Amino acid sequence: MALRDVGGYVLAGGKSSRMGRDKALLELAGKPLVFHAVSKLQRICEDVHILSSRPELEAFAPLLPDLHGECGPMGGIEAALEHSRHEWNLFMPVDMPFLPAAFLEDWVREVVERRNMRVAMFTVDGVPQPLFCLLHEDVAPFVREAMGRGQYKVFPVLEAAGHELAMRQGVAPGNAFLNRPWEKSAESFAEAGEKGALLSLTEVQRGARHLWFANLNTPKEFAEAERHLDALDT
Repeated sequence: MALRDVGGYVLAGGKSSRMGRDKALLELAGKPLVFHAVSKLQRICEDVHILSSRPELEAFAPLLPDLHGECGPMGGIEAALEHSRHEWNLFMPVDMPFLPAAFLEDWVREVVERRNMRVAMFTVDGVPQPLFCLLHEDVAPFVREAMGRGQYKVFPVLEAAGHELAMRQGVAPGNAFLNRPWEKSAESFAEAGEKGALLSLTEVQRGARHLWFANLNTPKEFAEAERHLDALDT
């Protein structure tokens, strides 16, 4: 069921240079990656937009172009936060088809129920993943100011925003900025699986956990994805 006051945005403005062709329209299990991303967000968000100006993607959801071109994902995030009328906004790259919707919904519910939380994301196997994130509307001025300074790296901007918003609320940084570590190990997964909607996942979905946060950037990665089609939930 869609969560009230959460907007959804698919980041689909990349050039797909390592893939050699447009990723958004690559078909996995007979459906384009953009379809998988939009469908996943539609299960959770009140409304969903695609952060792109490419007309061929408009068949899947309304488009939202960058306000400032050639700025990478920060340009899309800026456009989304300026456009949104929601308190919370969920961002997902177009090439993450294996993250289970049940896991995603459980995480979003947990974050939005935390009164002081403003930024939430994951660090996977030690690598921050800021393009998959949940941002409160209070983050918008920080993104706007960073764009004005020409600061286009997403993680430092979100981290600084989270820490500043924690200070303004008089709370510890971890109460406003959630950067949850996620390991692909069986031990880490078993710990996470003790709670919430993870209990409803199939064994096949659990077995594909190494792909949950994977971006499909190359033909080799896409070929690996095609071996796990039964783990898709869209």
